[in-house]
Amino acid sequence: MSDFPKQARVVIIGGGVIGTSTLYHLGKRGWSDCVLLEKNELTAGSTWHAAGNVPTFSTSWGIMNIQRYSTELYARLGEEVDYPMSYHQSGSIRLAHTKERVQEFQRAMSMGRYQGIEMEMWSPEEARARYPFLETHDLEGVLYDPSDGDIDPAQLTQALAKGARDMGGRILRFTPATGVTQQADDSWVVHTEKGDIACDYVVNAAGYYAQRVGEWFKRYGGRSVPMMVMSHQYLLTEEIPEIEAWTKDNGGAKLPLLRDVDISYYLRQEKHGYNLGPYEPNCKGHWMTEDDQMPEDFSFQLWSDDLDRIEDIVTDAMERVPLMATSGISRVINGPIPYAPDGLPLIGPMPGVKNAFENCVFTFGIAQGGGAGKVLAEWIVDGAPEWDMWAVDPRRYTDYTDQDYCNQKGMEVYGNEYAMHFPHHEWPAARDKKLSPVHDKVIALGGVMGAYNGWERANWFAQPGDDTSLEATHTWGRFGPWEQRVREECEAVRDGCGVLDLPGFSRFMVQGEGAAEALRGLVTGGLPKVGRINLVYIADDRGRILTEMSCMRLGEDQFVMITAATAQWHDRDILTGAMPAGVTVEDVTTTRDTLIVTGPKARDLLAGLTDADLTTGWLTHQAATVAGQAAYLIRVSFAGELGWEVHAVNENMPAIYDAILNAGARPFGMYALDSLRLEKGYRTWKGDLSTDYSLLEGGLERFVKLDKPQDFPGKAAIQAEKQQGVQKCFVTLLVDAGDADAPYMSCIWSGDEIVGETTSGGWGHRVNASIALGMVRAELSAPGTELQVEIYGEKRCAVVQEDQPLWDPENERLRA
Repeated sequence: MSDFPKQARVVIIGGGVIGTSTLYHLGKRGWSDCVLLEKNELTAGSTWHAAGNVPTFSTSWGIMNIQRYSTELYARLGEEVDYPMSYHQSGSIRLAHTKERVQEFQRAMSMGRYQGIEMEMWSPEEARARYPFLETHDLEGVLYDPSDGDIDPAQLTQALAKGARDMGGRILRFTPATGVTQQADDSWVVHTEKGDIACDYVVNAAGYYAQRVGEWFKRYGGRSVPMMVMSHQYLLTEEIPEIEAWTKDNGGAKLPLLRDVDISYYLRQEKHGYNLGPYEPNCKGHWMTEDDQMPEDFSFQLWSDDLDRIEDIVTDAMERVPLMATSGISRVINGPIPYAPDGLPLIGPMPGVKNAFENCVFTFGIAQGGGAGKVLAEWIVDGAPEWDMWAVDPRRYTDYTDQDYCNQKGMEVYGNEYAMHFPHHEWPAARDKKLSPVHDKVIALGGVMGAYNGWERANWFAQPGDDTSLEATHTWGRFGPWEQRVREECEAVRDGCGVLDLPGFSRFMVQGEGAAEALRGLVTGGLPKVGRINLVYIADDRGRILTEMSCMRLGEDQFVMITAATAQWHDRDILTGAMPAGVTVEDVTTTRDTLIVTGPKARDLLAGLTDADLTTGWLTHQAATVAGQAAYLIRVSFAGELGWEVHAVNENMPAIYDAILNAGARPFGMYALDSLRLEKGYRTWKGDLSTDYSLLEGGLERFVKLDKPQDFPGKAAIQAEKQQGVQKCFVTLLVDAGDADAPYMSCIWSGDEIVGETTSGGWGHRVNASIALGMVRAELSAPGTELQVEIYGEKRCAVVQEDQPLWDPENERLRA
């Protein structure tokens, strides 16, 4: 093959809608010398049998962004690339059977409004007027999304492919990739049956083959791709005269796409019949057992019908739209759909592997394909996407996602596809993957657990008789069985001493000649002196907040970098990528545990247990023994009280924990810690701290040293922004919140105008008020400014506070 490409800038493995969108968007960014490899024909995987729905609805800010972009792209794509497409923006209606579902709709509608999607809430009667075949007697409300609709997946893929080819991209069909080899300079060679292609970057866009492709990267630092494959059925009815008549009477329009999310199905007009797609609780995964192995090639294939699984949902749909019962079934589609453990795709850098990316495991690939191509092209070309995309970053998962975990979670997500994600609800499948050395003791004390990067931590501590059922958590409100206990835990920290077991803190030993200088060239501010600890921030090239770490200095070139549990693989890649030869980065996360011991009586309590010098000041650290066990004490407290973090190797921690409890400390959980940190204005990573905001917007200028000689990432951007002035400012708000506190990304209003968004919120038990942290236009950030925060559809009065902690503003208790 004389025209076979030997060299490319990027090689994309997989020729579905995701792969072609990636190639198309790389072309749009000017990268024309890119190649896509497809083992069969384009669309041969999940794309060809996809139903083609294109919603914008989501309660994830990042997912809504990529879905919104997809609808905008698809509306213009056919004309842009001169390829005809069947794209119907018929609008959709979502049915709410309960008040809680209406609140979820109100939240999504608010987020959509901020992104320019004008959703509407309808009464059941208004919905019936627009959808005359609908039964509405038992509904609380209906959400209408005018931008929702459906598209032909094959036409979409071919249009993206044509656009990519027109910009110089190469598509090689019937050319399966067979492996990869990484070169000494971290570039790649992708092997095929027709020859090798050398490239700078490689993308795994292999759909339900993604895990198989991912195995090739293991020897270069990779891991098994966290995914499984579900069997999803949808059925097509025969044509129905009433639908044909309605379409004719309405100028050829289609009925709005209907989703009965509390029953778990969508119902869409397909020509003059219906397409019904259920997500049944008694679902079925495939290729999960020894006797059901994934075939080498499943191109353009389906499984046999299995209608017994969906019978109840079909019956309910016929009761909701009786017209459906007048027609027979013409065809059933039962095909494979990949699922990640949280149902969201993997878009971004491949964990642990340089110059490799993932754009795979899409459950809703047609809806998200346009945005996914845009995001990944930006990641490759610019080093970062326009929007913070942590929700889909492959590094959000770490080593706990074994295949058992993926299988259990995939089944759980599919069976609860339209479930509401209440703030206090913990999903029960595939738990106890990572346990602290005192886990059994925490459970015995009444710990009601949550999973944090696979680690089990107590959210709150129940007393005998407290309701710890999952059903009790099905509320958007503040009040539940936990509320009184969390208040008591906060008061114990305020008045006495509390102890929180915190397994999973990500810890990295960074040491070797040149470590200090390398870190100075990475972080925006200064490093602590030996024996001290301080916060450091890392920016991206745009000056935006990439991550936050606690930097503990043990020696001139010896550091411990401590960061959030969920940031483990994200921050590992940042550190390893920035260190020169001779400096090692060792991940010691799993070998150690941490206790937070905090409150005004913490010093008195610890004095009887340790040989440490408890008179040393805030932000210091020391080796010591606690309860006769070797440990490390750090004088910090995320709770904002006098306190220490006690770090110890796992085998030493049970004796230390028992001694601290026996000395009178009260155990407290993550809900209390979140309340306590809000009162201090302490930020959380990927909530208040994200790449959607610059360090200056985030109020972090005191952690930036523009006068230091090192040219750290983002320095030029921060200098330019400082000269021009920030557009947004970080603020603390006190909110007249009613029964529910502000969730992430609630709209902040000034009059009739959206002027910002919350980044976190909750109740402060020491200040006895609802608190929201957020971003607002700079001119509205002055203390005393009166604004409104939209909480589940209600606008609640809010007031901007002074730029200082609400609790102990002078930090006198912290430094005591």
